[in-house]
Amino acid sequence: MTDHVRIENNGGILTLTLARPDKKNALTDAMYGKLADAIESAEFDPSARVILIRGEGDMFTAGNDVGEFAAVAAGKSEGSRNVVRFIQSLARCTRPLVAAVQGRAVGVGTTMLLHCDLVVLADNAQLSTPFVSLALVPEAASSLLMPARIGYARAYEMFALGETVAAKSALEWGIANRVVPLDRLDGEALALAQRLARQPAGALTATKKLMRNGEALVAQMQAEGEQFAQRLRTAEAREAFTAFAERRPPDFTRVA
Repeated sequence: MTDHVRIENNGGILTLTLARPDKKNALTDAMYGKLADAIESAEFDPSARVILIRGEGDMFTAGNDVGEFAAVAAGKSEGSRNVVRFIQSLARCTRPLVAAVQGRAVGVGTTMLLHCDLVVLADNAQLSTPFVSLALVPEAASSLLMPARIGYARAYEMFALGETVAAKSALEWGIANRVVPLDRLDGEALALAQRLARQPAGALTATKKLMRNGEALVAQMQAEGEQFAQRLRTAEAREAFTAFAERRPPDFTRVA
């Protein structure tokens, strides 16, 4: 449901709030669609000078709704189209992107941060990208961006073993700009967004375009997406999502 994403535009700051706390802000196709619509529209809205992404409740996001993944793995659904629009909108976004992250940020909850220009973490933030554990591959151009940001060894461990990264390490590795106490998270992220909103918008846009090649990132996303779609329909993926539903560890050794 699209009311699981709240949109506010005040003082030049377009705030996108993931508002599905009862489901750990797990992202559905409808939510991806509303996020993509907002980010794409901001490119043509001079009143949206900065985009701030945050999550309601005690967790930023549990990532993609596992039920939707499981439906694809079981052959009951063709899968989300809006997730592609969302991650590509991040890659192509010329507005400054600020993220405020508390609690767990899983899968796309972490990989979207690689497209944000300023990332503020609460001291209880935990980042993870357990794609391989779900028999999948990285997405959102993270297979390119994560090794470039934190080095191959750390990135491989995050992807292949699903290791969780605490806020302090994320700051030291260069994934985040700030770590603050939880009760200061929203205020710190808003203050940074307000500072950006007062800067010359044209110079910010030109600087971002010089620093990031959006179309190259989209090309990487397309390559990842082909592999992701293939992996989602494998016996390994069916085992992963069946095990998740049955609340047991997956046994990939039984899968040919």
